[in-house]
Amino acid sequence: MWPAPAAGCPPPAAEAGRCVVAALQLGSHPQGKQRTLQAVLGYEAAIAAAKCRLVVMPEALLGGYPKGKSFGTPVGYRLQEGRDEFARYYENAVDVPGPETDALAQLSARTGAALVVGVVERDGHTLYCTAVYFTPAVGLAGKHRKLVPTGAERLIWGQGDGSTLPVIQCGPLRFAGAVCWENHMPLLRMAMYAKGLNVWCAPTVDERDVWQCSMRHIAHEGRCFVVSAVQVQPSPNESNEEAPPGWDPSRPLINGGSVIVSPLGEVLAGPLRKEEGLLHAEIDLADIVKSRYDFDAVGHYARPDVFSLAVDETPRQTVKFGKADASPRRDVATHSLPSTLTPRDTGSAVFLR
Repeated sequence: MWPAPAAGCPPPAAEAGRCVVAALQLGSHPQGKQRTLQAVLGYEAAIAAAKCRLVVMPEALLGGYPKGKSFGTPVGYRLQEGRDEFARYYENAVDVPGPETDALAQLSARTGAALVVGVVERDGHTLYCTAVYFTPAVGLAGKHRKLVPTGAERLIWGQGDGSTLPVIQCGPLRFAGAVCWENHMPLLRMAMYAKGLNVWCAPTVDERDVWQCSMRHIAHEGRCFVVSAVQVQPSPNESNEEAPPGWDPSRPLINGGSVIVSPLGEVLAGPLRKEEGLLHAEIDLADIVKSRYDFDAVGHYARPDVFSLAVDETPRQTVKFGKADASPRRDVATHSLPSTLTPRDTGSAVFLR
């Protein structure tokens, strides 16, 4: 069985119907999250006019993607200026929930559009690269923390766990996301396909042509619609900033590339380059069933007798407080699952909670 739909969203009568989905291509404002939030809210009229039912925004839009920054960290030691830079980055991060998510929830309610927004989430003194989900009826409906930050991102972001892998249902839309290079993790893709999504959301800062290939592949593999939103950031020359080592100062730091793809891998809109804007396309959810006639990655094209996947969705806590249980650990002796872990059989994937 699929996970229960999010509260407040009516279940679909059938996986059919036309609606408009969009990618809002923006860059983080150099003056911080409040200016970036105002830029997002400035697209309210455009979202409403296009009658969007889902809008995806880029990775780390609120909080910022510090491309080219080193945070003063050569191998083996840290510089004081790097600690100072991290403190400023931390202050610009977002609490979930918090004032910024409240404003986004209100935007969702006013426009009638579900939102997927990339933020730098602050939890204690650890930061996470997070996609936050909103629906018009519920507001803040869920979040997904990036499982594996890429390269030097691991200096500034922690790792998510399996507890933030929701699929959000709102009307006939069942959407979820993977952030940037998580999209290259085959087991993560398989897990999300097994949850029955029909729109795959991919917030990113990857501007390269090969990213377009990845988005078309995921749409074709998952037989789902894909909406990828990419940041745009000006060149060092335009922003009067020092260029990162080895970077052409006349080249934009992030050049966009937002795209919308059909379940057969056909580009419906985009890629949008070099500028901000609302990229949108009308989709027909009836195409999902048609596309899966000859390929269903977790259905008739799966071989659970040969391959299987277990997904642990339990929250990972460093410290747990509680009273010791003096009773025998029968689950250990018999090698059965603890009572807190219940398998949900979805065919090729089993989810543990």
